Amino acid sequence: MTSDEIVTPRRAASLILLRDPLTAPSVLMGQRGAFHKFMPGRLVFPGGGVDAEDRAAPLAALPPEDVMTRLTRQTTDEPPLARGMLCAVARELLEETGLDLGDPPDLSTLDLLCRAITPPANPIRFDAFFFVAPAESANGVLAGSGELEELRWYSLDEALSFDLAWITNKVLLELKEWLALDAEARRARVKIKVMRHREWCLE
Repeated sequence: MTSDEIVTPRRAASLILLRDPLTAPSVLMGQRGAFHKFMPGRLVFPGGGVDAEDRAAPLAALPPEDVMTRLTRQTTDEPPLARGMLCAVARELLEETGLDLGDPPDLSTLDLLCRAITPPANPIRFDAFFFVAPAESANGVLAGSGELEELRWYSLDEALSFDLAWITNKVLLELKEWLALDAEARRARVKIKVMRHREWCLE
């Protein structure tokens, strides 16, 4: 693949819903169907690409100021993208799991965990932002659209025992590090880890 053929990564967002973080942490995940072109059959978090309408969709509440600072730091090249990421997270969660964050969505409990950009050599690329929120933030009955199979709560150890996509494994390990921080340390973060060329860097 020449430089002229490098695919521009599509902006995307995923939400890690977290249950029982202090005692027995588990996350909501589902298996992508075999028909998907990107990561078929892999266990993933609810999420997907940012659509044009996401950038102007209504929101009941934004994440805390420190979270918005980290998010806007990552999207200075395209200011409306920060809002689009947040709206995409809420929309994809509803579409793929049947759970919602309110109508309009209340995103006041979200934190930005990390970001990962698919390597340039890949024919399908995403620039994905991974958010985390407590399970209590979501309402409704778990009943997805069918896009994700085996949709349920997985303990962190169980999820890590599967044959995960490389980046999903790295994000779960990053979640473990985030869980080890207290609330003050989480708020104090200025930079987040960004995966570029299969290496984490702080940005």
